[in-house]
Amino acid sequence: MRFWPRSRRVTVPMVRLNGVIGMGSALRPGLTHASIASTLDKAFAMKAPCVALSVNSPGGSPVQSSLIFSRIRALSAEHERPVITFVEDVAASGGYWLAAAGDEIFVDPSSVVGSIGVITASFGFTELIEKIGVERRVYTAGENKSLLDPFKPENDRDISILRAVQADIYEAFVESVKARRGDRLSNDGDLFTGQFWSGTAGVRLGLVDGIGSARAVLKERYGKKTRIRVMSPARPSLFRLRGSVQDTYGPEALIGALRSDQLFGRYGL
Repeated sequence: MRFWPRSRRVTVPMVRLNGVIGMGSALRPGLTHASIASTLDKAFAMKAPCVALSVNSPGGSPVQSSLIFSRIRALSAEHERPVITFVEDVAASGGYWLAAAGDEIFVDPSSVVGSIGVITASFGFTELIEKIGVERRVYTAGENKSLLDPFKPENDRDISILRAVQADIYEAFVESVKARRGDRLSNDGDLFTGQFWSGTAGVRLGLVDGIGSARAVLKERYGKKTRIRVMSPARPSLFRLRGSVQDTYGPEALIGALRSDQLFGRYGL
């Protein structure tokens, strides 16, 4: 790791990892590996003592979480550059997976962190469609293609298949957290149950390293002349999104925005 004199002017690139991971809409774009990869590359290419991450995410796609996490760790190793994470409102579920890509994690006392687990949620409409006289017609080639159909009664076989997939995803998530946090994690039995905590409790549990804002921590570490260069992925203009205002503000975009709000709302945000 290079030595950076505190007397010189230092610029630290900060990459913003904000929003629901994977899913999204024109109104509230999601965070994906494809959307953030070039921004991460530019941040690590800068001559700087570290790369900062600003995380504000309630989670989302485990695949995209893993891809972004792995990209950050690979770039950190390639450029021999430490990574410092700063959590804003929430780093929960996949959002915490991203936060754990940092060598250190700092939070606000009121930040929400944790929720290390996997969830699948749906509805069942079997009695409803029978009541209103709707006949469900599904034709498949492959006995498992209609797995977990919300218009069919639940069965133990479908649930066991889903739980097996969840178990693999959960194991990958937990192993990533353990690999990054190591001995800093407490022995609290609730750490990997999906529970979430305040930033203050997160320090006690070893999920994060301390309380502090990006500006305060970086100036304390690299000197008063330190400045932050915020780097966000480029967003397409309204008429480049999919060619029309209808696509931007239509039903699909509104549903995506509602799903995003629902995930943030789970943590009281």
